[in-house]
Amino acid sequence: MAKGSVRGGLLLGLAVVVALAATGVWNPFPGLWDWVDRSEPISEPDVVWQQRVGGTPRSVTIAGDAVVVEQRTRVEARSLATGAQLWERKADWAAVAGGDRDPVVAVGKLLVKGYELLDPTTGATRRRDDDAVAVWTYRNLLLDARCTEATDCTLSAWDPRGTAPLWTAFLPGVHSGLLADNPGLRGTRRLTTTRIDDGVAGAEAAPPLLGFPVDGRVHVVDTATGRVLQNVEPGREERLSVVGGRLLRISARSQDGTCYFAISARDSATGQEAWQRAGINLRTADSAGCVQREDPQGARNVLIGVAPDGRETVIDGYDGRLLWVGEPGTKLIAVDDRSAVFRAADKRSVVARELGTDKVLWTRPASGKAGASLTPYAAVVADEKPSRLAAVDPRTGRELAVLRTSANALAVGSQGMIIGEGREIGYVRFGTSGNSPARPPGEGGNPGPGGTGPGAPNNDDCGPKRELCPDPDGGKDG
Repeated sequence: MAKGSVRGGLLLGLAVVVALAATGVWNPFPGLWDWVDRSEPISEPDVVWQQRVGGTPRSVTIAGDAVVVEQRTRVEARSLATGAQLWERKADWAAVAGGDRDPVVAVGKLLVKGYELLDPTTGATRRRDDDAVAVWTYRNLLLDARCTEATDCTLSAWDPRGTAPLWTAFLPGVHSGLLADNPGLRGTRRLTTTRIDDGVAGAEAAPPLLGFPVDGRVHVVDTATGRVLQNVEPGREERLSVVGGRLLRISARSQDGTCYFAISARDSATGQEAWQRAGINLRTADSAGCVQREDPQGARNVLIGVAPDGRETVIDGYDGRLLWVGEPGTKLIAVDDRSAVFRAADKRSVVARELGTDKVLWTRPASGKAGASLTPYAAVVADEKPSRLAAVDPRTGRELAVLRTSANALAVGSQGMIIGEGREIGYVRFGTSGNSPARPPGEGGNPGPGGTGPGAPNNDDCGPKRELCPDPDGGKDG
């Protein structure tokens, strides 16, 4: 066949297609464009759904039946079941408060007072505030701060879906950095790792005490009552941190070319010393003159330190017990109130051990660069060469999902997790029907390590002040 005839046939066919599309009889172009624009799957096995969001996510949170995606100048929510967009709002910041059954989304704009609380499924405004300068979000509480003057501020606590404050407390100003959502307080720094987002676990239960830095002092606030229990100024060689219902005074003294560390934990009500330890490096100081510029590493009610012999340790913030001491060559990569996950000395596996006991919960093969994160619903392990993400039951190590992917773990919920790469996010469902992880006590609250705090044997899941469990006396003082 002559080349001219072939060219003529192609042109005739194209003309027919264009004519059919113009008359509405048949239009192949939208489907063709969808095929060209379709993204490659971000994992193998494939995700339940995969969507391209409007911008690179700053945070992703599972909020009930919705997935809240915070971006640079807007926030959007998508259906957890299908990935379809539910709503979108202009906002500079967003944070989720509440548990699985009562989540809300706080949104606001930088350098503008106030915030809105939105329903994560509909985007409808549940409550609006026009004066707050900072918001802190927890599973069981939302805190905000407003200031009539620089030295006259009010801290208010709200039920996530409440319409009236549970309590208010007065603070003599707030730190200039306390703006927008979840500004830093004096607590602990989480262990972090590549390919697992720092906020993968979502909001946690409010700890019994919070430390607010104000003009060089730390104001210790009881989150159950709003009482300001202490107002403490650190010494010249001290750093203050509030962990496990205690105010820690951490000293780092330079002598003989090294740093000497000591920890004194104080009772919040009386100020009396509850426990003390010397020689444990909580990684608060840099190498220049032992100046402490960082909060100690840890999570919830526990601290991470380094003993004089170089072995890593996990310390109970409430009573100072050594809950875990690593063997030489091991590396702690994740911790919460119940367990520690570490890379074994042979760098061929990661191991989870129950805190306060010698019980090994699970072991799985991994490289010497594997990282991990503990959430109420799953322990997430990230590895490379080859790139893998695995979610396992945090107590048994049972595999919930194992993915060949270079994507990051962004959020973990009760039935699955969100992974993402660039603007692409996808939902991975854990296991099959009847094979999903159990809901943790108190909706993933603030459990204690083998019995942290008063009445330890029966209060593993209540927190050091039983703040997560109902009062058997109906709230009466005893």
